[in-house]
Amino acid sequence: MTAKSWVPVPEGSHFPVQNLPYGVFAPPGAEPRVGVAIGEHVLDLAAALDDDVFARPSLNAFMAQGRERWQQVRAAVTALLTDEAHRAQVEPALHRIAEVRLLLPFEVADYVDFYASEHHATNIGRMFRPDSAALTPNWKHLPIGYHGRAGTVVVSDTPVVRPNGQRQPVAGEDLPGFGPSLRLDIEAEVGFVVGVGSELGTPVPVADFEQHVFGVCLVNDWSARDIQAWEYVPLGPFLGKSFATSVSPWIVPLDALAQARTAPPARDHELRPYLRDDADWGLDLAMEVRLNGHPVSRPPFASMYWTAAQQLAHMTVNGASLRTGDLYASGTVSGPEAGQRGSLMELSWGGRDKIALPDGSVRTFLEDGDEVAITATAPGADGTVIGFGSVTGRIRPAPEVR
Repeated sequence: MTAKSWVPVPEGSHFPVQNLPYGVFAPPGAEPRVGVAIGEHVLDLAAALDDDVFARPSLNAFMAQGRERWQQVRAAVTALLTDEAHRAQVEPALHRIAEVRLLLPFEVADYVDFYASEHHATNIGRMFRPDSAALTPNWKHLPIGYHGRAGTVVVSDTPVVRPNGQRQPVAGEDLPGFGPSLRLDIEAEVGFVVGVGSELGTPVPVADFEQHVFGVCLVNDWSARDIQAWEYVPLGPFLGKSFATSVSPWIVPLDALAQARTAPPARDHELRPYLRDDADWGLDLAMEVRLNGHPVSRPPFASMYWTAAQQLAHMTVNGASLRTGDLYASGTVSGPEAGQRGSLMELSWGGRDKIALPDGSVRTFLEDGDEVAITATAPGADGTVIGFGSVTGRIRPAPEVR
């Protein structure tokens, strides 16, 4: 029998009772606090559970309590929302999502961005290295990534200011160009939020993934391709990536994604033992990217070559420690078809092909005023479909810098 909440959940809602994602919200005239989304409402957990750990402006204190506590709270909230006997107690703690302010759900400790889609990496390789192998020799032996900037991770709907920076010199010029990025891009990604840290010098094995990772969110890792192209050799991404990374306001707990787990693609090479994963931590997530309300891509997350469990193991194999609030992202999610590419760089093939929008305009990269929204759904318990909400951002003009 399908579990059903006494709280009305509209058909097609991302937030049935089988989901129960966590976020941080501020009711009108009140301080921020932790809540759980159910249909069109958010449940104030501090009030409903009489627990001060939820009367805080971030999830960090709760996430640090560990998996056993996460499961206890999930079970308690499910009982409150499915048993009519609790209705009188719980209804005063419900707020309409449309009437509250959604905030960054956790304090970001460190941020790592991976490069886990074979299709994305192959497309980029073909564009930039047409006379060489599309994938670098190490790509199928380890999850490639870089450390980003935690301080510029922002919650969905935060405006994104077009960055200024240096660009490659124009032919015949000695000095590099400078000014607002002319090739501003998106990267549709999935993020993983660490709840329980680890000791410095002690690697985290693949099998311990569920003990450390609290949940999953959506990520748009905004990218200035022209700034990136000039600066990234020899040390990799820097200002072309660090100006903004947007995350969705809801963190879907791992337990809500049990039915979405799937085997990753077949491996072409034998993996080192620390990366071998028999637990099938691929996830069957159907993503959609909209540009000014128009769908331009539907990337399939199930096609990602490296899983989040393998990424966590690789991120710590050198002894690097984890902290509560660490965020690591999958890298751009792209599938094998043209309509499944998770960046404008790929969709326009480096600016060669125009992306037509219904209003008659075309794009290769983002223009000021453009809005990008990324959503995702997954199979949930009891045959339901659960969702992640959306991560949305609108581009503002660059400030004048000389």
